[in-house]
Amino acid sequence: MNTNRELSRIFGEMATMLEMDEVAWKPRAYETAAESISALDRDVRDIYEKEGKNGIRAIAGIGYSISDHVIEYLRYGRIKHFDQLRKKYPESLTVLADLPSLGPHRVKALLEELDVRSEEDLKKAVKAHKVQKIPGFGAKLEADIAEALEGGIHERLRLDEAMPIAEEIVAYLHANAPMKHLYYAGSLRRSKETAGDIDMIAVSAHAEKAMDAFTSMPMVEKVLGKGDTKSSVVLREKHIQVDLRIIPPEAYAAALVYFTGSRDHNIALRNVAIKKGYKLSEYGLFKGASKKPLHLETEEALYKKLGFSYIEPELRENRGELEAAKKGKLPKLITKADIKGDLHVHSRFSDGQAPIAHMVKAAEKLGYEYIAITDHSPSLKIARGLTERRLMEQWEEIDEIAKKSKIKILKGAEVDILSDGSLDYPEKVLKKLDIVIGSVHSHFKMDREEMTARIVKALKNPYLVILGHPTGRLINEREGYDADWNQVFKAAAENGKVLEASAQPSRLDLNDEHILAAKKLGCMFAVNTDSHSVSNLKLMRYGLGQARRGWLTKKDVLNTKSFRELQKFLDSYKTRAASVATKSLKSRMRVPKRLAM
Repeated sequence: MNTNRELSRIFGEMATMLEMDEVAWKPRAYETAAESISALDRDVRDIYEKEGKNGIRAIAGIGYSISDHVIEYLRYGRIKHFDQLRKKYPESLTVLADLPSLGPHRVKALLEELDVRSEEDLKKAVKAHKVQKIPGFGAKLEADIAEALEGGIHERLRLDEAMPIAEEIVAYLHANAPMKHLYYAGSLRRSKETAGDIDMIAVSAHAEKAMDAFTSMPMVEKVLGKGDTKSSVVLREKHIQVDLRIIPPEAYAAALVYFTGSRDHNIALRNVAIKKGYKLSEYGLFKGASKKPLHLETEEALYKKLGFSYIEPELRENRGELEAAKKGKLPKLITKADIKGDLHVHSRFSDGQAPIAHMVKAAEKLGYEYIAITDHSPSLKIARGLTERRLMEQWEEIDEIAKKSKIKILKGAEVDILSDGSLDYPEKVLKKLDIVIGSVHSHFKMDREEMTARIVKALKNPYLVILGHPTGRLINEREGYDADWNQVFKAAAENGKVLEASAQPSRLDLNDEHILAAKKLGCMFAVNTDSHSVSNLKLMRYGLGQARRGWLTKKDVLNTKSFRELQKFLDSYKTRAASVATKSLKSRMRVPKRLAM
């Protein structure tokens, strides 16, 4: 089990429970600790073993008390204070606190007033209309809670939660079991935004040893079943189920395709096989009535046998990929190597965890040519949005850092799109920024027509370059706001604007379906991390997964351009903006003919 992830989870839950206890300032301290440990590039255990207690206390956001908890966990595998809080507030309550419209204080009120201790208890209380009678709740909040419950308390893990677990298991089994092939499959391999469980497919000449290693992994909480060809376990982390299947070598390619999915892709592929005189299943590809599968070593060989070029896992959704593969017209999907920089990065000037110099250094290590520092504008007070004066101070710091930097630093801003569609900085500021990202951070519940008009107006602003996390959704937390996305994408294309495909795993916004729709309308995209810490810069992989699912190539994405090409692109915006400003000024100065002397 990954130590950093587990400690981050524990401190996050402690923050929630301490907030229920109404302990002053401590919840925020534990939230900060959870964020800091999650953002670390090094394993906490490694820091402790090499640097001792002082190494733990040197971690940003870790005070003396919390550092003692970290050391207690590293030594004994548990934290006494966490165990004490858990007796008072069971896990089911902290899960409820994550529901939209609730939170720790309201969950505590539900516990005290109605003895609500689980999702089922809450559903019964809502159905009986008891919730609205609690002081401070009311009918509207009860309706909001009912709507949140209707969506279900999410059991599916986000991509960034499931992927590291799967990769840790793969690394563990390769080190401790005799495996010829081993891959995770399912929705995870297709880079879907969430995963319900983890499927592992392997080839091994020593199945018994492989299954022994799998079922005895340190992270296993419970063994659901153990056999020669399939075993299932539940992990302590996130209580996620993992299945391991040992496949004969001759069936491996077919099994990997089958368990990777999607179901619709598999059905379509199976129908093609039937038309060609084959039978395709998880047990292999069979010719006619033969009971012995064809020996195909790879997925590439299987697709080729059926008349297709290789189809990347992210495309396997039965959205035209088979037709394109048959004609040899599949796109060459964007890769990590294509990315030249990150255009959405925050620093300590607003709500980031690291100073600008650290973010720039980390981007250098990733081999980027450039990075854009895009802290928030003043209206977003919760994120310590920058006033004009603070923005000028930030520019001065960027200028100093740029003198010593190997990469180019763009002076940008994530500027709020206000409720009327205007941007949160005046024109005199916008025209000086290298890059402007416009994002909606307020008034999420505007009706469809108003929200559409709001975003479209912003897209017509000559200074806006990128529409940030366009739909505003948070995976497993809230739906995106209601807008006519086809109209928004058309406006973006018509005005030459760039749509963000945010790599933040809590967002992945735009999602693959929106990317596909916008691409068909001729839109350009930027895959950005919206980084708030040094480690966030490595989240690019998750945004690229969605970009690939949306059929994006290198030419579709702005930050695959070299710095020179990017600068040329941004200069064209400035030229256009200056032209618009001149026309506007002339229009205001023009004297109507009927008033001319």
